[in-house]
Amino acid sequence: MSARAGKKVLLVSVILSAAAVIMGLAAWKLQFIHQNWEFFAAFLLLTSLVVFFASFEGSRISSREVGVIAVLAALAAVSRVPFAVLPGVQPTTFLVMVSGYVFGARSGFMVGAVAALVSNFFMGQGPWTPFQMLFWGLIGASAGLLGVVRPGAGRTVMISFSIVWGYLFGWLMNLFFVVFFIKPLTWRAVFLAYAASFPMDTFHALGNVCFYLLLGPQVIKVLKRFQKKMTYAEI
Repeated sequence: MSARAGKKVLLVSVILSAAAVIMGLAAWKLQFIHQNWEFFAAFLLLTSLVVFFASFEGSRISSREVGVIAVLAALAAVSRVPFAVLPGVQPTTFLVMVSGYVFGARSGFMVGAVAALVSNFFMGQGPWTPFQMLFWGLIGASAGLLGVVRPGAGRTVMISFSIVWGYLFGWLMNLFFVVFFIKPLTWRAVFLAYAASFPMDTFHALGNVCFYLLLGPQVIKVLKRFQKKMTYAEI
């Protein structure tokens, strides 16, 4: 065998060996993820929260905006406690939604995430807390995007938004229950878990609508007025 042919054989052998190693690692990783869904989900969740908080920390934000976020988050957290006896009904989602709609996606996410963390000091901390932080934060962030796309959104749009997130929040929280508590993970078990949460999700959606119809336009008007004053004060 010539030297050139020997080099080709060696190169092909290295490539095939590398491919085998990569495929083996990929198969091991998929098997690890399949057998350890809860750890993989927790890793993705915590990574997402770190990214959002790091983005907020690195952005330009005034002390007044920090104060507004703190007050709204505290209000959203405390208002959850008196309604604990009513399954799925609480004004937290409504307050996070209007906060994001008026003050933007960044502030809306922080209000939702902090409200979940603070309220669970009263309701009970647990592995569900980071999930609630992320999903309530997403409500505030998506409401901020809605405020950009539809700054003059009417009652129909806001009610639809309230209903969608009433169900979507519950469906996302079901992921926590499914990933951490259902063993083995089967489609039948997942279906039963989602079916069991449907009544509470419905109460959540209806509660969001009621809070918006009772307080929505007035609260948004007050927050927008405060936002204008805060903007003028910064100028």
